[in-house]
Amino acid sequence: MSVIYLPNGARVVTGSEDKTIRIWDAESGATVREPLTGHNDTVTSVAYSPDGQHIISGSKDHTIRIWDGETGVPVGNPLKGHTDGVCSVAYSPGGQHIISGSSDHTIRIWDVETGAPVGNPLEGHTGEVECVAYSPDGRYIISGSEDRTIRIWDAETGAPVSDPLEGHTDSVWSIAYSPDGRNIISGSDDDTIRIWDAETGAPVSDPLEKHTDSVWSVAYSPDGRNIISGSSDHTIRIWDAKTGALVGGPLDGHAHSVLSVAYSPDGRHIISGSSDHTIRIWDAETGAPIGNPLEGHTDPPFESGMPRLVLQSAILSRGTLTRCGPLLTLLMGGTLSPDPRTAPF
Repeated sequence: MSVIYLPNGARVVTGSEDKTIRIWDAESGATVREPLTGHNDTVTSVAYSPDGQHIISGSKDHTIRIWDGETGVPVGNPLKGHTDGVCSVAYSPGGQHIISGSSDHTIRIWDVETGAPVGNPLEGHTGEVECVAYSPDGRYIISGSEDRTIRIWDAETGAPVSDPLEGHTDSVWSIAYSPDGRNIISGSDDDTIRIWDAETGAPVSDPLEKHTDSVWSVAYSPDGRNIISGSSDHTIRIWDAKTGALVGGPLDGHAHSVLSVAYSPDGRHIISGSSDHTIRIWDAETGAPIGNPLEGHTDPPFESGMPRLVLQSAILSRGTLTRCGPLLTLLMGGTLSPDPRTAPF
């Protein structure tokens, strides 16, 4: 499942391997309408427009779809151009453009109004582009890849603006800008979180290393003071963004890998998604769980050799976070693997 908050924090949207998108009441956990249907393969990524009027979704079916956020009706035709699955989608802060990262190793920019591609694909990664995000001012695009690097691009020209950021020793699953745009954080299969200077690309601290397994998701608090991370060690941890010190957690409750984390827009809550098939909401100050887990998506029977459950989080009111895509997999159809890396590629 992909998991996001509505910009006002009132609703949660999820996309799933069952090819549907669901909208939930964040307070009660109840679904608020019938599932949104149209994709013919796993929904790997979902995002709200900055004004909350539209939802976008990316899928293994190679397409991106735009939906009316209130009615759930499709808006326009699917956006087509990628030659492999879409791993990650995000809106520009102003809402005029959409970016997408794909298993075809490219990033594409789309015009929201027309659905037309803007310029040529951004090329440079040598592996699947697992995560993409805009800088808070919309001037830059960042991308993380299974090639272990992070790249920064000029959002207007598509040109790279620096050498790749290197330091991780395994795939980069998640990236996010700080709310002030000065730093970038990344989570990796090497079990670490890294903080980078967004202007120079230099690391600004030693890696954050308390997790004992892969870090699938990272996010800044809306005020930029804290960082949260979700890991295959089944926990969520809270870090001081300035010092890198551990200040909260581990938040325990999920039975398997935590693949997705995000703050609510007001910073009071944390949301997490796991390969245990649940979504949980936590009090950001105390770390206590709030309410019961959200459940409801149905997973299809085992098919095509690699059924997948993929989760993504985003603070969409800021457009600064995206969750990496289709390599985050687990076995379905009778045998559940708590570690996404054990799925049959």
